[in-house]
Amino acid sequence: MSSTQSADLKAYMAENPGAVIEDVARERNVTPRAVIEAMPETMVRIGAGSHFAAAMQDIAQWGEVTLIVHTVDAIFEFTGAIPAGEVGRGYFNLMQPKGLHGHLRHERCDALAFVERPFMGKSSAFVAFINVDGGIMFKVFVGRDETRALRGDQLKRFQSLADSLASAKAA
Repeated sequence: MSSTQSADLKAYMAENPGAVIEDVARERNVTPRAVIEAMPETMVRIGAGSHFAAAMQDIAQWGEVTLIVHTVDAIFEFTGAIPAGEVGRGYFNLMQPKGLHGHLRHERCDALAFVERPFMGKSSAFVAFINVDGGIMFKVFVGRDETRALRGDQLKRFQSLADSLASAKAA
């Protein structure tokens, strides 16, 4: 991406911090990671993908969250507790027989982006697991209470995890 394209993307994200990351990436022919990195620096902290298992184990203790997988063809949402997992046979395995379960290619995770931004008129906070190609593997959103506000206990856990695994985004 040229410096002009990068500057244009940063300006766009400063004006539209709640834009759908995947849509902006497609429209501008950049990776979702480039879109996240173009967001205002006060909204993003990035940590190494090597912290994948630690992040997932912490998130498994948060309670009900929303996990989103956004592809060109669908947006899958799961709301519930993320199960604990463990690494085995080349995957991070979500250890539960029903509900959310599966096998995640954790070694393809290159970065963890901790994002706090406005979205659709409300505050939002999520961890984006970014793969080695700059795509988003999935996002885990801090849950909401009965008034649709972010759950304070989870927001504290999110911020604490970001504090321990990430640093301020480089400008």
